[in-house]
Amino acid sequence: MLEWYLEKFPTQITLDQFLQACWETVVMVSVSLLIGIIIGSLIGITLVLTRPGGIRPHNGIYVVLNWIVNITRSLPFIILLVAILPFTKWLVQTSIGTPAAIVPLVVYISPFIGRLVESSLLEVDKGIIEAANSMGATTFQTVWKFLLPEARGSLILNFTTAIIGLIGATAMAGAVGAGGIGDLAINYGYHRYDNVAMFYTVITLIIVVQTIQSLGNFLAKRYR
Repeated sequence: MLEWYLEKFPTQITLDQFLQACWETVVMVSVSLLIGIIIGSLIGITLVLTRPGGIRPHNGIYVVLNWIVNITRSLPFIILLVAILPFTKWLVQTSIGTPAAIVPLVVYISPFIGRLVESSLLEVDKGIIEAANSMGATTFQTVWKFLLPEARGSLILNFTTAIIGLIGATAMAGAVGAGGIGDLAINYGYHRYDNVAMFYTVITLIIVVQTIQSLGNFLAKRYR
């Protein structure tokens, strides 16, 4: 069906280019999300544990980590992407292409996920923590067996939000040659005035985002 549309509405991009761009976007989102969830979850859990009144309050760790998260989140992605170019080039030996885009995407999404995880865990009733303490649960057991299961529905919704934000960031990464659907929109839809190419990229992003949001809502409702 995609071939029929490309024949019916001609554009400068080929089917192979479009599929390659979609694959690059999937790679950027998947890898960045996986690493971001790991780092972000650790950040969020640490913020919840060390905050004043938390299970293991530690003002020094909480203030420093909270400060780092706030500073990172205050930077728009396109500025962050350019600002850490030297670090990106040192880490992956290049400053362009899909591998180079993954580095700033991880730096961008990790604090965001951390704040989302913190918000989800803080929604858990304090009675759950009291119950865990009364059973003699360790800090790890309290988090793994009590807090995370209770916050599962909220976490799914927040991770859905993070995925959609990450897709938007990958589109912006196309402005610096990172590849993906955003790169097609910039190089063909904008620079070459190819309205059909822009239409394809916009429709693709809308379909993907709507699908992910619907799936996230379904899973959150099920696990709640």
